[in-house]
Amino acid sequence: MDDLTSASAPTPPRAPAAVPSGRGSAWWSEGWRLFAAAPGPWIAITVIFVVLIVLIALIPIIGGIATSLLTPVFTGGVLVGCRSLDRGGGLTVGHLFASFSERLGPLIIVGVVYLIGSFAIIAVVAVCMIATIGISGFSALLSGDPFQSSMALLTGVGLGAVLALLVGMLLGIPLLMAYWYAPALIVFRNDEPLAAMKTSFKACLVNMLPMLVYSVLGLVFAIAASIPFLLGWLVLGPVFAATIYTSYKDIFGAP
Repeated sequence: MDDLTSASAPTPPRAPAAVPSGRGSAWWSEGWRLFAAAPGPWIAITVIFVVLIVLIALIPIIGGIATSLLTPVFTGGVLVGCRSLDRGGGLTVGHLFASFSERLGPLIIVGVVYLIGSFAIIAVVAVCMIATIGISGFSALLSGDPFQSSMALLTGVGLGAVLALLVGMLLGIPLLMAYWYAPALIVFRNDEPLAAMKTSFKACLVNMLPMLVYSVLGLVFAIAASIPFLLGWLVLGPVFAATIYTSYKDIFGAP
């Protein structure tokens, strides 16, 4: 059967398993193994993906929205490619587009939910900023001292930024957890979009420690990859994509 087709006999639903914290680092090493199996196709896929996303984003009005809706679709195709490599098969540029013919609708719905959630978080963060700066501005006007007024405004802006950052993280992390494994669950198990996001959130929740180890290492790798004019991302990007597959396999079983 052609492995570009992602809807082959879906794996029976399985509850996400809690894995040891050390698996967070193993996901990176296993992701590297998948990259090393086909570095040329991986780099080609990365370049094509970036070019497509940039071109789509340049479309007036709908460009930004379209990139958010199509990213889960591209992700689903790449995950199918990861499965092919993991089974000893090959990886081609065609894998990037595999999910356009299979499970396109559910993957786009995940993008819609994520986009709406992102807009809602941005709105809440903006309200927090405005409320904080508004209160500090009112206090500054009452002081009558220009120096004190300026300091109060600067303090208000700083407090507002900190509050906005905390609120954004408090709301954004759960949204990201719900999004993380949703494309994989849709592609490999035929889960419905909202059910996939719920299961993804649960999977991340019961694996907070390995996810923390994974995230810290990812931050270090991202800094290192960004130093040589971002060229390191030609390697880190594919390895990162592969880690989503390797961690999914660890938590949900081989697709």
